[in-house]
Amino acid sequence: MISQPNRHCTVELQALPSRIGQVRRIVSAQLRYWHLDPLIDRAALGVTELLSNVHRHASPDKQCIVEIELMLDRLMVSVHDHDPRLPEVRDADPSATCGRGLAMVAAVSESWGVRPDGESGKVVWFTLPAPSPTATLLARPSFGVAVESPGPALDFAEVEHAADALRAAHAPARSAVAG
Repeated sequence: MISQPNRHCTVELQALPSRIGQVRRIVSAQLRYWHLDPLIDRAALGVTELLSNVHRHASPDKQCIVEIELMLDRLMVSVHDHDPRLPEVRDADPSATCGRGLAMVAAVSESWGVRPDGESGKVVWFTLPAPSPTATLLARPSFGVAVESPGPALDFAEVEHAADALRAAHAPARSAVAG
């Protein structure tokens, strides 16, 4: 189930390897929809690491909830699971293929943490600094705004071609992920 009120998105899933990739694509699409493209790589890496930890370590089950929420100046990503054991950052050998997930989350995020969630669960979260709404608006093309241009006049075909290119570049994100 995916719910997307204003600036909040929730995905419930079993933290299985095949689902982790799907959730990474959902998070990426949601951030594109919110015009937060600069945060996609770090958010996708962080959610992948947290879901991998649920897959490897959580018991009694792998059921979890991923939440992303855009606040005024930051994006919060959290993973809720049913295992009350709190994770710990470990010193991992540089050549190790596992054991560095939380250290990676700490390295790419503004802040991160963990808190108990009721009697039988926890929430592991991280935040990323979000661009200001003004910067996001300035980065987007403005349609329907008349601007005087000192340059040469464009003919209708050139304007149509430029508008089509802008529409294609800013098409809504689509996902081929089955529910």
